[in-house]
Amino acid sequence: MAIDFTPVTPVLGARVSGVSLATITPAQFDRLYGIWQQHHVLVLRGQQLTNAQFERFSAMLGELDPPPNQGAGRKSVPDHPNLYVVSNRKNGAGEPIGALGDGEAQWHTDMSYLQQPPFASMLWSIELPDSGGDTCFASMPAALRSMPAELVRRLERLSIKHDGTYDSGGFVRKGITPNDDPTQSVGTLHPVVIEQPESGERTLYLGRRRNAYIPGLPLQESDALLNTIWGYATDPQVTMRHQWRLGDVVLWNNFTTMHRRDGFPPEQFRTLHRSQIKGKYVPSAAAVKEAA
Repeated sequence: MAIDFTPVTPVLGARVSGVSLATITPAQFDRLYGIWQQHHVLVLRGQQLTNAQFERFSAMLGELDPPPNQGAGRKSVPDHPNLYVVSNRKNGAGEPIGALGDGEAQWHTDMSYLQQPPFASMLWSIELPDSGGDTCFASMPAALRSMPAELVRRLERLSIKHDGTYDSGGFVRKGITPNDDPTQSVGTLHPVVIEQPESGERTLYLGRRRNAYIPGLPLQESDALLNTIWGYATDPQVTMRHQWRLGDVVLWNNFTTMHRRDGFPPEQFRTLHRSQIKGKYVPSAAAVKEAA
């Protein structure tokens, strides 16, 4: 069966058929990679995998980035230290077997506070609640294209300080002392408008809203501008919603998308295994487009 795909929305996502990730060949991978570069998020349903097969496919994208495993709720898959457990289940001692629990996860880009952020992330569904837990994605190239030219010209010359104090669930990362003054908190600077390092596509690069700051601006002005940017970046016209089924694998480009998660009933269980591709590029500013 030939690999085929159907766009999820006009600007983001593709549902792919005709490939088993358990037995994917190099030629099939090349075809899949091309579709991914164009659509930024891939949805592959009904994948029958072992952890070893999931890890093998993940490693075809690049070097795997193991989870931090720092305390309860930061756990690897047993015998697979490169895979990360996302779950609200607890073990016999009452400790989480994975990360993120059952709450909502706000819009974010994975680990953008690093100098070389992860290139890609992937989730494989193992166990799902009856309702909730949907994952939404936002297209950063489409958001940039939707902006007025005057706003884009301003953003091309600005950077955002990406703060790493809080994780996707809003919890303070281990070893970090909270500082909720964005002008003073520690963070990494990345350009607001970058080029996707492989395709050259122009895209926003935002990270997460909490504690974000645009250096050189008064805090009030920075906050107002960031709120404007996030309004375009999370507009329904540039987003897609994924309702999980068992056996789904979803792969996203960490340089061209943001994502978030809905909460779900705490008495139900949701377990996914995640792989992450280690950063191999520093986000680089896109060339400034001069006014016509």
